[in-house]
Amino acid sequence: MKAVHFGAGNIGRGFIGAILQQSGYEVTFIDVNDEVIDRLNQDGKYEVVLADETKESFVVNGVNGINSKENPVAAAAAVAEADIVTASVGPHVLPFIAPVIAKGLSERQAGVSVNVIACENMIGGSDQLKEEVEKHLSPEDAERVFAQAGFPNSAVDRIVPIQHHDNPLTIEVERYFEWVIETTGLKGEQPVLKGALFVENLVPFIERKLLTVNTGHASIAYNGLLKGYKTVKEAMDDPEMIHLLEGVLEETSIFLTGKFDLDKSEHQTYVKKIIERYRNPYISDGLDRVGRAPLRKLSAGDRLTYPAVGLSNHVEPVNLEKTIAAALRFNITEDPEAVQLQEWIKQDGPAAALEKASGIEAGSEMSNRIIGYYQQSN
Repeated sequence: MKAVHFGAGNIGRGFIGAILQQSGYEVTFIDVNDEVIDRLNQDGKYEVVLADETKESFVVNGVNGINSKENPVAAAAAVAEADIVTASVGPHVLPFIAPVIAKGLSERQAGVSVNVIACENMIGGSDQLKEEVEKHLSPEDAERVFAQAGFPNSAVDRIVPIQHHDNPLTIEVERYFEWVIETTGLKGEQPVLKGALFVENLVPFIERKLLTVNTGHASIAYNGLLKGYKTVKEAMDDPEMIHLLEGVLEETSIFLTGKFDLDKSEHQTYVKKIIERYRNPYISDGLDRVGRAPLRKLSAGDRLTYPAVGLSNHVEPVNLEKTIAAALRFNITEDPEAVQLQEWIKQDGPAAALEKASGIEAGSEMSNRIIGYYQQSN
């Protein structure tokens, strides 16, 4: 069996690519990083190390790579022959891989189904990728392609810390992972993927992960940076940070269990597991990296504004509002979104910048509370 995975980065090699290989697939990674692609073709394997006290490791064999920038024809041909196509390139990069996927799908043998799964930290990633692919197909080709190509949405969760190794292919990941795939978008037989969970309705799993793992991470990053911390570990050693984190996740828990009728006891077990993952000293990450892309993280459907607004008619989401205020202070010059956010604040003031980023109306009760916290943090 053949798998094509777009994105030979940390998640691609340490998570999705590893599962594909363990599930019996020969994996072709498609990327534009010359060093990584050349090394994949040279070695045909790489090592994955578990980020805990055991330092257990395993080798992912039978892999190769294609540089889609230098050889888009070969990349499309690989898609045309694949039994499954996956991607972990980042939400903003999906439009750039779509042309190659569209060409590859249009060249596939008639009647041979395939599933294309976007493994991104976003809601509806495969839906978005399908929309981008359709832009590069004629109406006739689109009808034929989508009749045999499924785009099931998925939710993924695995923390990969910042790391440096002598071998650029070696990757260290946490032991825990979750890959949930929605069956309604599948075409043909359900693929065999070791450790993946297939469900009829993905939405509760996506939102549970987004509003627990990602919201929690954002709380640690933005509030930790305000106190001068540089890493997740430093922030998690501060009882005040943990108290605020627990408050944030209590608020998102109220939102989630109310919206999806989740079992409250089971959800609390999940929340505790997530907090323990943050405590793992082997996967401590830099807070500036965790907090990057603040405009996306403040946007209306994302990890901070979405639950805060959803709760506001029932309870005052104090901890989420404090975290939103802290996000307005995120000022990392290497991050284009942070630079843009600070320019908006400088030009129009924090309330107007907040409205532009999140949709929270300037002058509203929520906006006034957030700006109050923002001013207190100065």
